[in-house]
Amino acid sequence: MSRPFLKMNGLGNDFVVVEARSAPFEPTAAQVRAIADRTSGIGCDQLISIEQASGADARARFWNADGDEVGACGNGTRCVGWLMMQASGKDEVAILTQAGLLHARRAGERLVSVDMGEPGLDWRTIPLSDAQDTLLMDVPLHPGLSEPGTCVSMGNPHIVFFMSELDEAFVRSVGPVIERHPLFPEGVNVGFAQVIDRGRIALKVWERGAGLTQACGTGACAALVAAVRRDLTDRSAVVVTDGGELLIEWRAEDDHVIMTGPAAVDFAGELP
Repeated sequence: MSRPFLKMNGLGNDFVVVEARSAPFEPTAAQVRAIADRTSGIGCDQLISIEQASGADARARFWNADGDEVGACGNGTRCVGWLMMQASGKDEVAILTQAGLLHARRAGERLVSVDMGEPGLDWRTIPLSDAQDTLLMDVPLHPGLSEPGTCVSMGNPHIVFFMSELDEAFVRSVGPVIERHPLFPEGVNVGFAQVIDRGRIALKVWERGAGLTQACGTGACAALVAAVRRDLTDRSAVVVTDGGELLIEWRAEDDHVIMTGPAAVDFAGELP
């Protein structure tokens, strides 16, 4: 039986979104990889299913292009929130994810804000394989990196390196090595950030299981949290990715991270 899908993107970070509230959707890892393949499949960074949920408007599940299911996807959550608000006419929806209950609300024309909750800063939350100072990781992770990284969990693991400049070839070379470093038992998303000023950060992210993407929502959140922890930026800043800009705020009053950015529908189709 074929199943309809929407191809969506948040700043070029693209998704195949499947409606699964009326019929179960349990793809195998091989099926996810086939759908995500940009040559023979539909092509995407992540596959998303929208399911029924108790105590929320819906449940969202996320799979990376390599077939692994993951706990969080910031840009994907924003796209799901926009779809649900368009369908229901609501201005705010609650989405259940492996990372917890996330709230999305309208923030303008095709703009959505998502409350990503509190960041995880303890080494066990990331998780790391042994006790470390997550603010300044005093562990050699790659011979090409002399700067210490800062670790943050946004429902998925991140390490952020602050660079004087961003070089895509360097990201492609170093990112996959750190992604699979034994210090990170679940793998890690690797962010390379350049602080432009206290209100602006340039960012490239090597995403766990997806590679270098146009934008990474949880990566942008992690970069802002890491920058604030190291007193490099204010608690609210624009994060500039290859796909566009996200406004990220780490609220002082409740420690929640708020991500605001666009959501777009590219086309509709049916899975074979």
